[in-house]
Amino acid sequence: MTTTKLVLLLTFLAIGALASASEPIVKEVLLKDLTDIPGKEGLMLTVEYPPGAADPIHRHNAHAFVYVLEGSIVMQVRGGKETTLTAGQTFYEGPNDVHVIGRNASQTKPAKFVVFLVKEKGAPALVPAK
Repeated sequence: MTTTKLVLLLTFLAIGALASASEPIVKEVLLKDLTDIPGKEGLMLTVEYPPGAADPIHRHNAHAFVYVLEGSIVMQVRGGKETTLTAGQTFYEGPNDVHVIGRNASQTKPAKFVVFLVKEKGAPALVPAK
């Protein structure tokens, strides 16, 4: 392999790694039927935003409670105020809210938060929106 080809290959691999690193990492922590609320379930997730990561515009069709564990995140629902949150702060999204901004406030440091959703049993946690 020539030096030029090797440099091009390494560049493409680096770009691919950077692109995938900017995607939020979502992990399910708990899913539990809420037996005293017919048809509802609680879903707890952790979300890690690598530096510069952002969510697409979406909605949850659920009550969403956010608690920031580390770093700093920026949140906004349609018609609401853009809010920057740091560790220990919270954010709420209602079932009719459209989440227009969700991103890491830092281009150099990761951020992590917990989301607790009260949603319809079996419904998706996130639905793309415009």
